[in-house]
Amino acid sequence: MSKRDYYEVLGVSRDAGDGDLKKAYRKLAMKYHPDRNQGDGEAEERFKEAAEAYEVLRNGEKRQIYDRFGHEGLEGTGFKGFSGFDDIFSSFGDVFEEFFGFGTRRGGSSRVRQGNSLRYDLELTLEDAFHGKEEEIQFQKIASCETCHGSGLTPGTELQNCSTCQGQGQVVRSQGFFQISTTCPTCHGEGRIITDPCNECHGRGSVQVDKTITLKVPAGVDTGSQLRLQGEGEPGEHGGPSGDLIVVIHVGEHGFFNREGDHLLCEIPISFVQATLGDSVTIPILGGDETKDLRIPKGTQPGEILALNGYGMPNLHRNKKGDLYIKINIKIPKTLSHQQRELLEAFKETEELKKSKKGNHFWQKIKQ
Repeated sequence: MSKRDYYEVLGVSRDAGDGDLKKAYRKLAMKYHPDRNQGDGEAEERFKEAAEAYEVLRNGEKRQIYDRFGHEGLEGTGFKGFSGFDDIFSSFGDVFEEFFGFGTRRGGSSRVRQGNSLRYDLELTLEDAFHGKEEEIQFQKIASCETCHGSGLTPGTELQNCSTCQGQGQVVRSQGFFQISTTCPTCHGEGRIITDPCNECHGRGSVQVDKTITLKVPAGVDTGSQLRLQGEGEPGEHGGPSGDLIVVIHVGEHGFFNREGDHLLCEIPISFVQATLGDSVTIPILGGDETKDLRIPKGTQPGEILALNGYGMPNLHRNKKGDLYIKINIKIPKTLSHQQRELLEAFKETEELKKSKKGNHFWQKIKQ
């Protein structure tokens, strides 16, 4: 995809000065800032495009190369633009401080910072994890004040130089022959102070709000899975991007199925007659009212495990399901009818006769 002309991106003439460039970039940066356009891919691209254009045109050397040779000339110098938002905010820290009401100052350590991320713990049933679901979650977060846009200032006012440190952010104290520089106790190193705070946030630049969002939980999540919602955390400092909301999944236990990765395990009881002669039994399948016929082979032993391929949990990353493993438990009846006892006694006699014949045959082979 070919790049647009940088002058066209910023909407300025080819002889625009530094002030015009900064003014044009400020307008675009405020319009397409990621905090104001969360989830808007086109706005993100416009934000990056404007930053790249401003980076080139504000630099005399790069601008001269671009004016003569265009985008191809810049590629020859190794210039590749910005890799992401963090790269942009790091490069334009002072510029964004000015945009959001924090002027560049000579002292202190104010800089663009990303906001803190938040954590939300979400409880799900095994069925929820099997199907996936849309869940409405509610949480509290710190958000930028809409009245002052995060500056803490009454709209129309500006920060004032701190009278204690004269805008330096540091104060110098003499101790004998030495001078010690420490952070200004009045402005806390900012160099400037708010003299007319915003009535809505009282100068903090942020307020606590209740937030409700609809979260789409994909099928196959497990306990410990994390879903990241970009920009839903706390606001950044000095124009930096907001943090993220990290949703941590907890899947509850099921009354019949146990989970191991993508596989499901369960136990079913059958009679010793079914185990001996073989049979077909119906077992439930996770995810609804569906059932599945399971064939019990003749001579199935206690604890033997049978498998139904593709009836386990969905894989979170591939279009594939695990397997369902069924452990066989054989029930021994505690009471028998008279007829059942007679039949079992007869069965016992035939077994003993068979055992005796096998024994005699074994000793005959030894003698031979």
